[in-house]
Amino acid sequence: MGTKTVDETGAGTEATTDEEKTEETADATTTDEATDEATGDVTGAEDGDEQPEASQEAGPSGVGQGAGAVVSAALGIVSLTGSWVGTVASARESLIGQLETSQSSSVATMVREGYGDAWNANALWAGLFALTALIVGVVVLARPAFGAPGRPQAPWIKSVAWAGVSLGVIGLLLAVLKYTDVLLGLPATG
Repeated sequence: MGTKTVDETGAGTEATTDEEKTEETADATTTDEATDEATGDVTGAEDGDEQPEASQEAGPSGVGQGAGAVVSAALGIVSLTGSWVGTVASARESLIGQLETSQSSSVATMVREGYGDAWNANALWAGLFALTALIVGVVVLARPAFGAPGRPQAPWIKSVAWAGVSLGVIGLLLAVLKYTDVLLGLPATG
């Protein structure tokens, strides 16, 4: 290290330069230690020892509950408007009824076998869709009671889930009324 005396020409700048280099080296060592500590914290978080605060507070996003609410409402609508499965089941029952009846059968038997069973099959499938909509909607509405206590459910999820439950109840009621021939029963043939 330079320990020269300072003269008027500025030749003593080497001594201050050496001191500044020593301070810079000490600062760099401190910075490297801080970087190593920060890197150690990050690798510790990756190992599962500590998690950053942001990820701890995030919690569930409610995407599953929202999807369940939409599925419930969609199933409720399908139970009211009819489904492809119900249409196929109805057509199948109608075909079976036509094959089982003969030309000598009474009109009442032909109507019951050809159309009544098909009507009941369609009502049964509509009821299954309505019951599924009802169950999914109730599960979505009951989910916050079993989830994170500090995390409220989004209002739109509740609204859509209640719509699914309502449509499910209406669809189930209509399916039961159709199946029991209270609503739009078969015409009298005798």
